[in-house]
Amino acid sequence: MTGVSADASAKLPMTVVAGYLGAGKTTLINRLLAEDHGLRLLVMVNDFGAINIDADLLESRDEDTLTLTNGCACCTMGADLFMAMGDALDRRPRPDHLVIEASGVADPKRIADAGIAESEMTYGGIVTVVDGVEFPRLAEDGLIGPQVRAQAAQADLLHVSKVDPTPDALLALLAEISGASVLDSGAGDPLSPLLFAIPANPRRSAVAAVHPDYVSYSYEGPVAMTRGEIGSLIARRPQGLFRAKGRIAEEGGASWEVQVVGTQVSITRGPAIAVTRFVGIGLASNVTRGEIEDWWKAALPVPHPA
Repeated sequence: MTGVSADASAKLPMTVVAGYLGAGKTTLINRLLAEDHGLRLLVMVNDFGAINIDADLLESRDEDTLTLTNGCACCTMGADLFMAMGDALDRRPRPDHLVIEASGVADPKRIADAGIAESEMTYGGIVTVVDGVEFPRLAEDGLIGPQVRAQAAQADLLHVSKVDPTPDALLALLAEISGASVLDSGAGDPLSPLLFAIPANPRRSAVAAVHPDYVSYSYEGPVAMTRGEIGSLIARRPQGLFRAKGRIAEEGGASWEVQVVGTQVSITRGPAIAVTRFVGIGLASNVTRGEIEDWWKAALPVPHPA
């Protein structure tokens, strides 16, 4: 596929992909990047290490950008949203469409409003990914509920992940919360016609997301573990640790990709990596950064005296 060069004088559409921690935003974006949609996409994400691009699609990489053979690019967004949008507008050739993956605790409306305020951009909509397993419980949670409900209420389109078909009870709950349509797209169906057909009229009546305080701990270093050691570690995780993810090296050059979302745990084979990278996130009212750090460090090898 060859992307069509965008006119630098044309407005750049911006779509926000939102959803709570671990909902499946990265999976959705990977599907989108792999499609033969004929567009030069620029995807900006908060956590670049979480994006796993098929090696057959990858053309080159530098410090913070992956270039794909289909003309798309994926890069880090950085802390400043307006600088990220400026970078997208300054690129030559200019991309055909900008997709921003919001963090799991971000207010997608705030990000979308920033794009609306930019004279060289146009509104491409908010797509909120809903965790089909966790959402009903989270929506009723006294602390998290207002935030996950607001993310759904702000959406122009809802995409339910991890369940197929979507249970009637979940569809009814989403209909109570949001007036957005639910994306009906199976694993083999193209996403781009649905994601890029949102009318350019933002749902301004949607409320802003309200969320509690979160804490996080991240590690980057040479630690290596077996599958069994990782399983034991995850089983002992602090009760208040809601989200954890990373790639953990194993002796011999392989690695394990770890995903934890609430009670859901996935540990799968990954590519060879130079260092282990891991992050844990939880509500500040349920867990401290020190508790997450102590849990992780308890699994690290004890250094021997020289």
